[in-house]
Amino acid sequence: QVQLVESGGGVVQAGGSLRLSCVASGRRMMDIDTMAWYRQPPGKQRELVALITKGSITNYSDLVKGRFTISRDNRRRTMYLQMDNLIPDDTGVYYCRAEIRHDGYPQTTYWGQGTQVTVSP
Repeated sequence: QVQLVESGGGVVQAGGSLRLSCVASGRRMMDIDTMAWYRQPPGKQRELVALITKGSITNYSDLVKGRFTISRDNRRRTMYLQMDNLIPDDTGVYYCRAEIRHDGYPQTTYWGQGTQVTVSP
């Protein structure tokens, strides 16, 4: 069973930094295509934060452009989100999403359980 596990969330003051990680596991052979970070602010819908293709082409929400950096290590099956100059509006549950092929199955979307990020004023 494929799993995505996020880590690195926490409580930080405005202006601070956090680094999130997302690790894919569960199958020996996995072809991981596009990966992405989403977030869900309190009382709001889930929104795309940033995505990164298998070839490391990136795209960012205008809300985080210039403050967040997405990256990945394909060998370690890990994606990162470096978040700098955090503001209270960045508060929310951050989710990892990945498009994965394994064991002859068609490409499937997987989600992590989420990690809480809280930015205090």
